Amino acid sequence: MTGHLKKREPDFVILFTTVTLLLVGLVMVFSASAIIEGQRQGDIYFQLRRQALWAVIGFAGLLFFSRYDYWKLRRWTNLFLLANLLLLLAVFVPGLGFEAGGAQRWIRIGGLTMQPAELTKVAMVLFASAYLSRKEVRIQNFLEGVFPVLAVLSVFFLLILRQPNLGTAIAIAGTTSVIVFVAGMPLRQLAVAVLAGVPLLGYLMISAPYRLERLLSFRDPWADPLDTGFQVIQSFYALGSGGLFGAGLGRSRQKLFYIPEPQNDFIFAIIGEELGFIGASAVLFLFLLLLWRGFKVALQARDVFGSLLAAGFISMIGLQTLVNVAVVTGSIPVTGTNLPLISAGGSSLFVTMCGIGVVLNISRYIKAD
Repeated sequence: MTGHLKKREPDFVILFTTVTLLLVGLVMVFSASAIIEGQRQGDIYFQLRRQALWAVIGFAGLLFFSRYDYWKLRRWTNLFLLANLLLLLAVFVPGLGFEAGGAQRWIRIGGLTMQPAELTKVAMVLFASAYLSRKEVRIQNFLEGVFPVLAVLSVFFLLILRQPNLGTAIAIAGTTSVIVFVAGMPLRQLAVAVLAGVPLLGYLMISAPYRLERLLSFRDPWADPLDTGFQVIQSFYALGSGGLFGAGLGRSRQKLFYIPEPQNDFIFAIIGEELGFIGASAVLFLFLLLLWRGFKVALQARDVFGSLLAAGFISMIGLQTLVNVAVVTGSIPVTGTNLPLISAGGSSLFVTMCGIGVVLNISRYIKAD
């Protein structure tokens, strides 16, 4: 469908912002992990090498999808959805899946490990965008329009929740909600769906003891400063000691065995401590710039499928960023959500960069300004 259109160059601002955030991530992953990995692995470059390898793989994915006609992705939607379902089930198969940190989220393929839940983000964006952009689908009709998408989402949501990985499950549900909203779901139906989900979310928060502990520690982290409130309190210390200009790159104290795995979910606290309010604000500005240009591509896409795809992938990045920063600043209870393009984690980085590659491809066919 897009083959006859005159192609443009990919959106330079999106590409530049992505590369900048990626480089910031590599620097901060090294800064946050060097001392810990020096003692744990005897190699201060351990995390940096892993992240750099995934950055190269992710950039290859970005380049591929920025050139691969996004309309052709429709033909792979159901196959990718099925493959992702099998990978999620493989997580629970002995010998394939393995447990780490009390969660069964990973599978090992060769020398690499991956989280199939990260691929679910792509699978749901593709499926929801492909289904809701079909001309015969009447989005105003709940059973014909939105219900099939919600039914598929429920299956994946429950499988990811079983790992357990509530943060990723909520992020996928939030991204899917953005897609159905952009597709034209009536606000009344959307409001009913959101209100129906509130009791479920409340139940999930209190049904597992560790989630209930996180919820209680969110109300008062200092009530249990050595256990459930420990991470958030250390994050506060990091952000507070950073001041306006920061302690300087590499000079964080909270990364010295205070914040557990500081290169992961709480890396924004290290950014705030080492680069200060100005540095942390600059990172957030880059994310806002990426979101603005991405949603602009979604608004100017030449077809509904492209518009929904761009909105889905960009909202995926935006929601993860919002949740991560909210956790680090103590605005919401702790949940395992990393900072896109910056936190250590190969699967997340690869998926994010492939998604940005699709958005770049869509930007080559946008309507003229």
